Amino acid sequence: MKVTFKKRFSKLFTTDPRYKPRPSVMDALRSPRLLLREVLAGLVVALALIPEAISFSILAGVDPRVGLFASFVMAITTSILGGRPAMISAATGAVALVIAPVARDYGLDYFLATVILAGIFQLTLAAIGAAKLMRFIPRSVMVGFVNSLAILIFMAQIPHLIDVPPAVYVLVLVGLVIMVVMPKFTKVVPAPLVAIVAITAAVIITAVSVPTVGDQGDLPQSLPELLTPNVPLTMETFNIIAPYALAMALVGLLESLMTAKLVDEITDTHSQKTRESFAQGVGNVISGFFGGMGGCAMIGQTMINVKASGARTRISTFLAGIFLLILVVALGDIVAMIPMAALVAVMIMVSVATFNWHSIKPSTLKRMPRSETVVMLSTLAVVVWTHNLAIGVIVGVVIAMVAFARRVAHFASVTRTVGGDDEIEAALYTVEGELFFASSNDLTTLFEYSEDPENIIIDLSGSHIWDASTVAALDTIQTKYESMGKTVYIKGMNDYSQLLHQKLAGNMGSDV
Repeated sequence: MKVTFKKRFSKLFTTDPRYKPRPSVMDALRSPRLLLREVLAGLVVALALIPEAISFSILAGVDPRVGLFASFVMAITTSILGGRPAMISAATGAVALVIAPVARDYGLDYFLATVILAGIFQLTLAAIGAAKLMRFIPRSVMVGFVNSLAILIFMAQIPHLIDVPPAVYVLVLVGLVIMVVMPKFTKVVPAPLVAIVAITAAVIITAVSVPTVGDQGDLPQSLPELLTPNVPLTMETFNIIAPYALAMALVGLLESLMTAKLVDEITDTHSQKTRESFAQGVGNVISGFFGGMGGCAMIGQTMINVKASGARTRISTFLAGIFLLILVVALGDIVAMIPMAALVAVMIMVSVATFNWHSIKPSTLKRMPRSETVVMLSTLAVVVWTHNLAIGVIVGVVIAMVAFARRVAHFASVTRTVGGDDEIEAALYTVEGELFFASSNDLTTLFEYSEDPENIIIDLSGSHIWDASTVAALDTIQTKYESMGKTVYIKGMNDYSQLLHQKLAGNMGSDV
């Protein structure tokens, strides 16, 4: 058992050519141009993380430093251990919503214990290979996920645009213009960073009164300290926090792995999903012990890093965590002066870049199968309505499964021919297609029981038995014929189908 675990653990950090990052950390360190891009990207992400972390802390019902420390720990941990370079992990709204009731009903110590237990659950899920389930998420669900995130990112900016001075709208517009126009001339410096600096300088020079980062909450004045949650180590405590911890673990992993898959597509590289699951678990455990609220991958900040700033390596993620700590602890007074309008402009630009506009073009919708469009829109609607990515993705996958089962069910067909001589006459039923619960439910209705002769042959050469429902259907058919004094012969089963039929036949017909 120890050897098996050791082998699995070592595989997380193997240098499989498929997962070799392009460019690598060493490539960036050797190239001043790439290194500058990674450094500036990390700075932009750190600036964008501050108001988000504060907002999510308030949403979870805890002090702002809990969210800020969590963002620092998650960014550093996943930059070193994670399986998806350039992806940003920090405190998130999805996690905050799940565990907020713990802080409200039981206090901060139980809240931190929940975060630690969620990390342990994630480590367990990583060990059993839960990340491999990502292959079962269809593209239509992925498109709905991405579009819903873009909408949520935009919706999160709306409160910052209501009941504010007119100057805020001007500043947001200026920021958007900078980020649209500047990349056409140069990409040496990330456009979002230029927008933030320019808008901040304009506000300071003109002394105009607009909401700032400092208005969102107090920034911490000291480094995070190692602590142990003061909770009794009893089954009662476990029963209290386990449901919330499991929900946090599942939501966090799902959002992280979906974001990793999106970055894979944008960068045309592969990521190690199991390694990323492991890193998320370690990050949440460490976060809990340092007084943080935990977290997972952040789609908005990841898009700032990968799309807006062009980062591709772990350097940007690592520096985002370092810059975040420096900004809030050492340069808190300066950071507090940054207008929220600058960060709102950045996030609006991110939402526009994240949305898959091709997916809603009339020409695309016309070409796509109706079921694919329904899956995409259902995923989008549920995520936007519940503000819960996990629920939306699960609903989308379930709808996709039902749609797939309905399509495949129609592929099964039965052809009847009657032949023979004067002495022996038989009905031959040729069954073709995949036989499982959806297609086999109607199988029993496709036979002419009363009109058939005494001998019936069912040819399964062109079909495959997948489950017990099909065996039960065949038992029912055979039982009906035998009750009329007729004989049924089944032939042509492949090895798997024959093995399954031999194991279950005769034990299921009475249940149908």
